[in-house]
Amino acid sequence: MTMFCYQCEQTAQGKGCTKSGVCGKEPLPAALQDLLVTAVQGMAQYAHRLQGFGIVDREANVQIVETLFATVTNVNFDPTRLLMVFRAGLKTIERLKAKYEDACRKAGKTVEAIACSVPGLNATDSAEDLAKRAEGIQIDRRVGRVGPDVIGLQELVMYGLKGAAAYLDHAQVLGVVDDATFAAFNEIVSFVANNPTNIPQLTAMALKTGEVNLKAMELLDTANTTAYGHPEPTPVRITPVKGKGILVSGHDLKDLEDLLKQTEGKGVNVYTHGEMLPAHAYPGLKKYKHLVGNYGGAWQDQAKEFDEFPGAVLMTTNCIQKPRDSYKARIFTSGVVAWPGVTHIAKRDFAPVIKAALAAPGFSADGENKTIMTGFARNAVMSVAGAVIDAVKAGKIRHFFLIGGCDGAKPGRNYYTDLAQAVPKDCVILTLACGKYRFNKLPFGDIGGIPRLLDVGQCNDAYSAVQIAVALSKAFGVGVNELPLSLVLSWYEQKAVAILLSLLHLGIKNIRVGPSLPAFVTPPVLKVLVENFNIAPVTTPQEDLKAILKN
Repeated sequence: MTMFCYQCEQTAQGKGCTKSGVCGKEPLPAALQDLLVTAVQGMAQYAHRLQGFGIVDREANVQIVETLFATVTNVNFDPTRLLMVFRAGLKTIERLKAKYEDACRKAGKTVEAIACSVPGLNATDSAEDLAKRAEGIQIDRRVGRVGPDVIGLQELVMYGLKGAAAYLDHAQVLGVVDDATFAAFNEIVSFVANNPTNIPQLTAMALKTGEVNLKAMELLDTANTTAYGHPEPTPVRITPVKGKGILVSGHDLKDLEDLLKQTEGKGVNVYTHGEMLPAHAYPGLKKYKHLVGNYGGAWQDQAKEFDEFPGAVLMTTNCIQKPRDSYKARIFTSGVVAWPGVTHIAKRDFAPVIKAALAAPGFSADGENKTIMTGFARNAVMSVAGAVIDAVKAGKIRHFFLIGGCDGAKPGRNYYTDLAQAVPKDCVILTLACGKYRFNKLPFGDIGGIPRLLDVGQCNDAYSAVQIAVALSKAFGVGVNELPLSLVLSWYEQKAVAILLSLLHLGIKNIRVGPSLPAFVTPPVLKVLVENFNIAPVTTPQEDLKAILKN
């Protein structure tokens, strides 16, 4: 069985994983994920056609984003669960098809066939049979038919949609949905499903994907702040507290909230890990006294950190790696994330997680009380905007750097640590997502009481960073590109792709991206991005700082 995947930054040799994924994905789940994309395309095409009749199927819309989310890097590695999701998709395609045909009959219109890259798929087929049929839609096979530039752009759009799907799913979990955004999402999926080859049209659709993702991030921001309040600057303990513990990683704040409710009064402390760190800044979550701190760092260090953590581990949404046998019995998954042989939590009943935590030894003593700060989201930063603007006008703050994005294990990411440390003392660093773990425990000091390192949150909070930039541009009466602000981004998976497309949609230029450029962005495509947006790969911290601060 073969595979081809180049959707993440760590793809083999910078070209593509062909035998097994660097992430741990094997050919069978890789093939099933390829088929999930076809299921999404089928559902979206019918949903898009139904929208033309004024018919909105919200259940299908949610299923579309959940299904696509399952194909994001480090989310679902379990063939059994992937097959279940795929079969559910085929059933929904048939349901939507019947609704569409009925709508056509009532309106006296001709029924149009949808594009299907793998016709005749049967929900009763085995995973192995389905995987064999999926070989024809592998990226390398498609490249052989229409060329790498076209396929690279098609994948760029789909990867952006995968990132947007994650944000839309997080928002809908908290009850915030927007039918117009789902409609735009389905329109773009339908466009790609028809195998477009026109490069200018594909490029335009990539920017439209950025627009949809911006709306998705806005919806998620609304969902989070409505449910839990606006983040506040908050010190977070990074050393253990004596007692039993559960470590929560991922992005799903609803999972964390329900776990906190279910563990209240049971003698179990809850710690965040990785992208869950910003949860401590939300008033509705930090009110739980047994949410005691953050343990460890970014996702790629989880094998060592989970092994050493003397309690249970809960993975919400994504970023899971192959569990070591030493902790496989005490790690659990929820939502769309799954790993073969790992207990999956259904309907947010975390009793098995709590039981495992109580059975584990826990921490025998308190560690030294050390803290880091988080919670500098848009409301917090803009509440001191006057002081920030005065500091800039007085020459006390020379420049702002947004250094953020995904982290990863591939060599070269020390660039971001070195850059942050080399940023002059009269400059402020905004950071977000797990890339901040490279430097967020280092002392940066302050400028007149304004911290030099402002942790905006996780990748989900990129909307806050955008709003801060927009607000500052209005305050100074200039465009965002004229601000003393430079974006230096790290990418790993598809949410970072979606955020980059949103920034390009907003017309933001001069973004530096690293540690390497995507394998799916071919030289001609890169040329377009450079000519239109002046995107540049990172070089060295010294060279990049010199170029940024030359004026």
